[in-house]
Amino acid sequence: MKSRKLWLWGILISFTALQVGRSENYIIEGVQSSKINYRLTQSLVPAGKTRDLKMRFVVPSSFHSITYSQEVDDFHLSATPEPSNRKEHLDLRGNKIIELIWKKAENRVEAVLDMRARTRTHLASIESNAPFPVEKFPKEFDDYLAPTAQVQSNHAAIIDTVRHLVENAGNQYDAVQHILSWIVDNVRYVTPPAQYDAVFTFEKGRGNCQNFSHLAAAMMRIVGIPVRIVNGITLNQPFTTRSTEGEFTFKMGQGRHSWIEVYFPDLNWVPFDPQQTELFVSNRFLRIEVGVDNNETVNDGMVRFRQHKSVQGRPQFREVIEAEFPEDEVNLSLTKQKYGPRSMLLSPRVTSLLTPVIVTPPPPPVVVPVIPVEQLKLDKAWLFGNLQFPRQQSFWETRGEEHVAGSEDIVLKKNFLVETAEYVTTKMTQYAQVFILEKPFKLIKLGLALHKFGGSGQLWLELKTDINGKPGEVLAASSIKDLGDLPFGPGYDWVDFDFSKEAPKLKPGRYWIALGFTGSPIINWFYTYGKPVGPVDGTRYKSVYSENWSGAMAYEFNYRVAGWTNR
Repeated sequence: MKSRKLWLWGILISFTALQVGRSENYIIEGVQSSKINYRLTQSLVPAGKTRDLKMRFVVPSSFHSITYSQEVDDFHLSATPEPSNRKEHLDLRGNKIIELIWKKAENRVEAVLDMRARTRTHLASIESNAPFPVEKFPKEFDDYLAPTAQVQSNHAAIIDTVRHLVENAGNQYDAVQHILSWIVDNVRYVTPPAQYDAVFTFEKGRGNCQNFSHLAAAMMRIVGIPVRIVNGITLNQPFTTRSTEGEFTFKMGQGRHSWIEVYFPDLNWVPFDPQQTELFVSNRFLRIEVGVDNNETVNDGMVRFRQHKSVQGRPQFREVIEAEFPEDEVNLSLTKQKYGPRSMLLSPRVTSLLTPVIVTPPPPPVVVPVIPVEQLKLDKAWLFGNLQFPRQQSFWETRGEEHVAGSEDIVLKKNFLVETAEYVTTKMTQYAQVFILEKPFKLIKLGLALHKFGGSGQLWLELKTDINGKPGEVLAASSIKDLGDLPFGPGYDWVDFDFSKEAPKLKPGRYWIALGFTGSPIINWFYTYGKPVGPVDGTRYKSVYSENWSGAMAYEFNYRVAGWTNR
C-alpha cells in the first residue's frame, strides 16, 4: 500500500496552508446553464424466434442540489412495433420504471426515448458545518450506510485506511474531501476492469466510473456518511474554462456513467464525481437512476428475453445516444491552489474547518555526474506510455450477456464502456501530447491509439522540445504514413510511426508528440480520463493559424514510446 498522505485543498481556512511538493488543486467558480434535446434509441434484431422481450427505461426526475440541478419535461417513449404491454412502477429508491413487453419478436424492435432537459451547475462559495464524527441519521438512510456486494464497507483494510484519512477531519465536508482526494491520487482510470467492486478497486488501484463510485461509497459509509450511487448519461459537449495559465477544456465520452451523491444534514444530497476528480458534477450530466450500488441501478436500458432453443447465435443490439444544445451558457474560471493532491482535483470554494496535516518532504535527490547522451551505450529495450485502452473494441455492440439463474431468460445489461476520443485531423486544430523521459533514450518508434473512419491523405508525427510547458521546436519527424495503408478495424488500435532513420538520442526531460497530416483524413485519437501518466497540462491544442499552444485538455491521449536506454 502506498504511504498515507493527507492533503489540503480548495477551502477557506483560518491558518496558513502548507504547500508540500507539486499540488494540482483548482478552485472552479461560475455557472453552466443549458437546454438539452436528448434522444436515446435502442434497437434489437433477434437471431430467431424470441419471446417475452422486455425493455426497461427509467424516467429521469427533476433534481436540485447546492451545485447541480436538472428540470425534465416533454418526456416521450415510443416503440416499433407497438409492444404487447406497457407497465410502470416505482422501485424502492423512487425510480420510475417503464417496461415495454413484446410477447413475440422475430424482426427488428426499436424503442426511442425523447426528452427535453434544463441543466445547471452553479459553483459559488459553499458553507457547511455538518459535524464529524457524524451524528446518527434517521432510519431512512440505513440502506445508504450499509455494506453491499459491491460496496464492501466491512472490509478490514479499507476500514483501517479510511479511519486514518479522516482522523483529523474538522467536519463532514472535510472528511469527504480527504477521502476523495486520496482516491484521486491512488486510483487510475482503466476500462474495462476485471471487476467493479470497492475491494478490487482498493487493492488494484484501477477501474472505471463504477469502481471509483463503489470505493468512495465504501469509505464514506465506513465512517457513517450516507452515500448513494447515481447512474446517468454524460454528453460529449466540451466546455472551456479560463485560468491565468490559459484555457482548459473538459470533455467526456457520450454514454453511461456512474457517480455518487453524499448526504449532509445542512446541504441535503450533494453530487460528486470521483472518477472525473470533481467535487461536483458539470451540467453535461443527465441524472437518471439511484440506488445502493450498481448491482441495483440496472433498470435503465435493461433488455431481457427468451430465445427458442433451436436458434443459433445471439441478437444484434445497438444503443445510440444523441444530444443537441440549443442553449448553452458557460462562464467558468479556474484558480490553481498551492495545496492539494498530486493529481488534478476541481473543487468549488468551500468554507469549512480543516485541520492541517504536516507531511515530511522527501530527501533531496542524489547528484550524479552527467555524461553526454551521445557517449552513452543505449542497448536496453524500453517501452512506456499511456498504454491501457480497449483495443479493437466495437463501441456499437458492447452489451454483456447473462443468463438469469433459475430461468431461460437472457439479460443484456447496460455497461459503462464509452468511446473517449478526439477528432484530431480537422483543418483548424492541431493536437500534441507530452511524454517525460526519466533516463537517456534513443527513440525508434512512437505509437498512437487511432481509429480510421475514412478520408484520404497522409499522417506523420513530429517530436518537439518543451518550452515552458508547451510544444517547442521540432527535433525529428517520423516517416510518412499513407492513409490507405492503415487498416479499417472494429475500434482503436496502435499505429506506430517510425523514427529509426533519425533515431534521435534524447536526454531526460519533457518532449511532445505532435500529429501532422495532409489531405482530408478522418482520424480519431483515443484518450483516457484524467492524467494517468503525465502532468495536468500535458495535452495541448491550438489553431493551425496560431503559434501558441494555449489550450490544455483535461484528459491524456493514449500513446507509446519505444526505443533503447542504458539501464
